[in-house]
Amino acid sequence: MPKVKGTYETIFIADLALGEEGIAALVEKFKTLIETNGTIAKVDEWGKRRLAYAINDKNEGYYVLVEFESAPEFPAELDRIYRITDGIMRSIIIAK
Repeated sequence: MPKVKGTYETIFIADLALGEEGIAALVEKFKTLIETNGTIAKVDEWGKRRLAYAINDKNEGYYVLVEFESAPEFPAELDRIYRITDGIMRSIIIAK
């Protein structure tokens, strides 16, 4: 029986303190991780945006939106990796 895939959307906010190279490396890390565990439909880098409220005394972050398909177990693992990765200020994963 083929594995059931779900369609998901994730947005993460990278800390601008990482600098351009650090942010690019972080975006690449998560794109690779998602591609390894599923199929990316779209990557939309919104870039530097003002936060709705301060996080750790910071008012701006680098926003990235990724739409992907994967097995239903993967989003929980992705969330775990977001939480332990330095430089990720906030993240959310939504099942579409």
